[in-house]
Amino acid sequence: MKKLIECVPNFSEGRDMNIIKQITNQIESVEGIKLLDVDPGAATNRTVVTFVGTPDEVIEAAFRAIKKASEIIDMSKHKGEHPRFGATDVCPLVPVANITMEETVIYAHKLSKRIGEELNIPIYCYENAAFDEKRRNLAYCRSGEYEGLKDKLSKPEWKPDFGPAIFNAKSGATAVSARDFLIAVNFNLNTTSTRRANALAYDVREKGRPMREGNSINGKIVKDDKGEQIMIPGSLKATKAIGWFIDEYGIAQVSMNITNASVTPLHIAFDEVCKKAQERGLRVTGAEVVGLVPLKTMIAAGKHYLKKQNRSLGIHQDEIIKIAVKSMGLDDLKPFDPREKIIEYQIEDKNIKRLVDYTCTGFANETASESPAPGGGSISAYMGALGAALGTMVANLSSHKAGWDNRWEEFSNWAEKGQKIKDELLYLVDEDTNAFNRIMDAFGLPKKNESEITIRKQAIQEATKYGIQIPFRVMEVSFRGMEICKAMAEFGNPNSVTDAGVGALAIRSAVMGAYLNVKINASGLDDKTFVAEVISKGAEIEKQTQKLEDEILKIVNSKI
Repeated sequence: MKKLIECVPNFSEGRDMNIIKQITNQIESVEGIKLLDVDPGAATNRTVVTFVGTPDEVIEAAFRAIKKASEIIDMSKHKGEHPRFGATDVCPLVPVANITMEETVIYAHKLSKRIGEELNIPIYCYENAAFDEKRRNLAYCRSGEYEGLKDKLSKPEWKPDFGPAIFNAKSGATAVSARDFLIAVNFNLNTTSTRRANALAYDVREKGRPMREGNSINGKIVKDDKGEQIMIPGSLKATKAIGWFIDEYGIAQVSMNITNASVTPLHIAFDEVCKKAQERGLRVTGAEVVGLVPLKTMIAAGKHYLKKQNRSLGIHQDEIIKIAVKSMGLDDLKPFDPREKIIEYQIEDKNIKRLVDYTCTGFANETASESPAPGGGSISAYMGALGAALGTMVANLSSHKAGWDNRWEEFSNWAEKGQKIKDELLYLVDEDTNAFNRIMDAFGLPKKNESEITIRKQAIQEATKYGIQIPFRVMEVSFRGMEICKAMAEFGNPNSVTDAGVGALAIRSAVMGAYLNVKINASGLDDKTFVAEVISKGAEIEKQTQKLEDEILKIVNSKI
């Protein structure tokens, strides 16, 4: 499987779109790179760019972008709200798929070496790419910012990890890292006071604030035996934060980096900032995600707020995301489009045409055409998805039924199970057609000599086996939906009992239809042991499905 790395360089230009475009053009000039997001900020005078690709492609695209930035950004003239020390201020690499952090570190060092040697820019490696423990912290590497860089480079302890220890007045320095996915978020406040925003940032960020004598804001800072400031930690682990005023919006914000979302999820950070703001007489009016955010972060947030409302979690992920957006006010300052802001959606290959993306009419028409696919296998999977969806609907209706408020979680759990079954069966709608096409492709292989005949025969057998496994999986997954339909017929909203019954009928048809496909494809497989085993298991699933159907219909008919 393809290895993927995300790169999130921050360039010290957020106002001149011509300059920004020249940089992003360099990124897009590398074949195979996908530019995911360009997020300029006028007040910070900084642009966060996000792109993804295979490791070598990413390294090449990053180098070209950094080279272009060094040519067209002059740090000696730069002003902005955000801390910075270089034209390309930071360039983190993030493992996305099929690559370890250790491997990503190697690529970070490879990129650092090339920048240092070819562009004569001092490079400091931070986070997982750091050679020195102190330099793991970006704030430490960037201390003194651009204005203090010349003096810093003259000190032996600040020798760059790569590149010359010589002040590059135009380009400054660059920090390169390998890190986990970082969520950058700004919390919007109902104040224009930077001081109050900073105080709030100190309340929550992991580093906290310096301890002062008498706990007074005017008290002397307390130091330890080594002369180091003693800090009072903030309430949120794995976070960095500062307060600033944004001219563009006319408000103050707490700007936060969540460096480990598994330690402090986005929704927990939002709730905590709201709590601390209220204690200071402030209010968080919303939040602004800078760059991209993982899908799992939005799903976790949506479910968190649904739980607070005692609402079912077993709804479609688009609805869960909508709850997250509204709960955290992610559209407070500008629209939040999940298709543009969620990384998994950006990586999706939009050129792939899926059956499940058709309209109901389009799907029916495609099935009725002279093409042999989609056929009975895909239709069986779709019937199973509809059956599971009906059971899930009854669970959600039951969760919201007046007078059943104390049972919302019970039905929510059933609805979540149903959603998972429905989603897997929707995947199998297309996968069954893919399996059929694999068989057809195998039969189309050349057979002009003994070698080709052998390769073709093996390909046909492998494709046929897969053509058995997919409808058998449809049987297994659909059968699990029967449990939901039965529970909803027995204990769910009585006004929807017939919906649970229809769900059972659809699932029964899905199981029986998929079994027909298992049997017809099994006739072409040479591995008779495998065939005997899957036919036997399939027969038992079909038998148990019909038994449950009878039980469910008996329950349904007794209530109508």
